Amino acid sequence: MEFLFTADRDRYRRMTTSELRESYMVGGMFVPGDVTLCYTDIDRAIVGSAVPLGDSPTLPVHRELASDFFAQRREIGAINIGGAGKVTVNGETFDVNNRDSLYIGRGSKDVEFRSDSTDNPAQYYILSYPAHAAYPTKLVRQADARRMDLGSLEESNERIIHQSIRPGIVDTCQIVMGFTQLAPGSVWNTMPPHTHRRRTEIYVYFDHDESSNVFHFMGEPNETRSLVVRNGEAVVSPSWSLHCAAGTGNYTFIWGMGGENQEFDDMDHIDIKTLR
Repeated sequence: MEFLFTADRDRYRRMTTSELRESYMVGGMFVPGDVTLCYTDIDRAIVGSAVPLGDSPTLPVHRELASDFFAQRREIGAINIGGAGKVTVNGETFDVNNRDSLYIGRGSKDVEFRSDSTDNPAQYYILSYPAHAAYPTKLVRQADARRMDLGSLEESNERIIHQSIRPGIVDTCQIVMGFTQLAPGSVWNTMPPHTHRRRTEIYVYFDHDESSNVFHFMGEPNETRSLVVRNGEAVVSPSWSLHCAAGTGNYTFIWGMGGENQEFDDMDHIDIKTLR
């Protein structure tokens, strides 16, 4: 398991590009046949992936978790961005297709990931937060997620938000997840930019090829920075940091949040004219 230690709101101002990337980005995910995990100091979130080939990888138990199994004191959200697959939780098997979400509750001892085909393997994005209550494991199909159509092509931010692991659909301790898909011709997400000091957020960008980039903006409104994000890389956003992005083409990203509430409207919008 890797570890990510983020810089505070003062140190990030003086950091080089490589230092910013080392402090706020998680790479090396979606490795065929492997499970990758990165423990962050942002609300003790764990970011990772599983791309099963043949065998059924499980979530490893690391010494740093000081637990008997991975989800002993944690809840997990998993979203499949690859081919069809299956996830078995405590003996119950769920068919998890592309863009489906699976919530795995605290206390789930045995978690196994599989792909239906090794030629087109499942690619599970995994996000985990500490949990102080146990809720049932639940599968959410893409069609069952709450859909929100926002933005416009004229403003280059026409997008569809799919809220899958959220109150009213899945009971969770603190984790909230979903994904946002930009329409062709749109490149901006999360407009207007905002912060939400009662929650932190982690993005993983995908569905853009090797010839395109996404530029993720972070920092305080009067001292912004940008990170170049490749396909399958994640950005950790502290509660004090704004977050928005623009790409050289359209793309999709998974967002996941943890904190002291689960209210989507609990955000502090930033006037674009004040950004520096």
